[in-house]
Amino acid sequence: MWPLIMQFLRSNAAYITLPVATLVGVIGYNIEGLLSDKYTPYSPSIQEKRAERITEDEKLKVAADVEKLVYKENVLGRNLSPSLENGK
Repeated sequence: MWPLIMQFLRSNAAYITLPVATLVGVIGYNIEGLLSDKYTPYSPSIQEKRAERITEDEKLKVAADVEKLVYKENVLGRNLSPSLENGK
């Protein structure tokens, strides 16, 4: 009996796979909807971001208020080779 069932499934795989995949997708979608958090955090609008950048640019126009632009960390970052470390 099993060989007949397997032959039927093998010959009609394309017709069986789509409904099974659809059923699994619908069930998964509904379970995810029940379990997931639907809260979307607030992010400012594009107009608000632009207004903020413009005000920052206005602050930078006064040369006395600009901080010194100096990179304070090692240029190579964390991946410094042990042979390049100072005094070690």
